[in-house]
Amino acid sequence: MTSNKLSLKTLEQPVHSAALAVFRLIFGFMLLGGVVRFWLKGWIEELYILPKHYFHYYGFEWVPHLGNGTYLLFLICGFSALCFALGLFYRLSSVLLFLSFTYIELLDKTNYLNHYYFVTLVLLMMIWLPANTNLALDNIIKPTTQKRWVPAWTVWSIRLILFIVYFYAGLAKLNSDWLLEAMPLRLWLPAKNDLPIFGSLLNEVWVAYIFSWFGAFYDLTVPFFLLYRPTRPYAFVAVIIFHGATSILFPIGLFPYIMILSAVIFFDDKDIDAFVLKCKNYFTILPVASGNDMFTFAPKLRYLRLYAFAVFFVIQVLFPWRYLLYPGELFWTEEGYRFSWRVMLMEKIGYAQFVVKDAETGNTIGVNNNDFLTRNQEKMMSTQPDFLLQYAKILYIHYQEMGIKDPEVFATVYVGMNGRRSRLFIDSSINLAKERDLFRHKTWIIDYKDKIYGL
Repeated sequence: MTSNKLSLKTLEQPVHSAALAVFRLIFGFMLLGGVVRFWLKGWIEELYILPKHYFHYYGFEWVPHLGNGTYLLFLICGFSALCFALGLFYRLSSVLLFLSFTYIELLDKTNYLNHYYFVTLVLLMMIWLPANTNLALDNIIKPTTQKRWVPAWTVWSIRLILFIVYFYAGLAKLNSDWLLEAMPLRLWLPAKNDLPIFGSLLNEVWVAYIFSWFGAFYDLTVPFFLLYRPTRPYAFVAVIIFHGATSILFPIGLFPYIMILSAVIFFDDKDIDAFVLKCKNYFTILPVASGNDMFTFAPKLRYLRLYAFAVFFVIQVLFPWRYLLYPGELFWTEEGYRFSWRVMLMEKIGYAQFVVKDAETGNTIGVNNNDFLTRNQEKMMSTQPDFLLQYAKILYIHYQEMGIKDPEVFATVYVGMNGRRSRLFIDSSINLAKERDLFRHKTWIIDYKDKIYGL
């Protein structure tokens, strides 16, 4: 009991609220920039309005699409991101930002990216953290909200989720394809050989091996180096260089910038506090906390909130290991692959030909996937079993409406992975329209004969 009290006391030690405030500012403006980027590039229409059909996450099939109303959804997301960043009506804006961003993410899993999942988790956490106690417009509207100190666990929770992302991404790279074959970087790097100065080197196999091994080392160690004060400045420079390079070499959106800017949370809270106080000297209008007030949670919710965060992190630690519950090669079946911080580990190319059969007459109809899916949707569908099932349901409903009483849906799917030759992916004799998309292993996936060793 004594040690338990001691640990709780340690978690509640005061740290400067400036650390949370600066993170809030950075994260909010970064998300606002992402919304503006989507709008200007026409991706809202391309990804969320023009498609005829959408692929839903399991359990979220009920999420409705909004058509042109999606623009309003993005507008709400962008406006709430601005208010979130400024600390204006923070509690309301953080909830709206979480809900609107998550809604967008749930619209079509074709657009799944690890950093979208990361943003969702961080926003969920931020709802419950006192991130508006400093550098917030709320402090001007209601001065009693301004506090210079917050419990240590509120800052460490953000550090911990970043630690998990990095460390698990490093563990995932400890596999034979990544380390022994330099796959898939051997396939991807030559595509950038037109870059000035170093472009020609990207054709060399040994460069792919250096990138692969350094990437694994970086992910596994950088959170430790960021936490250790003597190595922190060098680690932060490494973060900038590493993610700056990945932003140039690979089309992975805002992810590199999210990781660079989020790493600021690892700096000592007292250094961040000193920085914002110095900014106050030049910009006197800034609502910077300079007193000795400590933020405290309401007594009834004090430990409940802390325990809720503990449960949240237990889930985050355990959830990526769920793939161990499934048989077969993870990269092949992708059962338990998503939401496990497996970043850029494989290159899969698929070809899927669907046939719809009238069970009564025996007549068959060849399906042109372009009539139903966008190019990116077809790419995702042709290599992932849950996509294949959902597409089969789309075809079943379509041809049933066309007058076929009980259409049967069959698919011949070939998939190539990490430079290997394409091979048959699923049992072509299975009527996919009758299969259900459950958490159980999909027995109609054909076993992968090659073995990829690692975590």
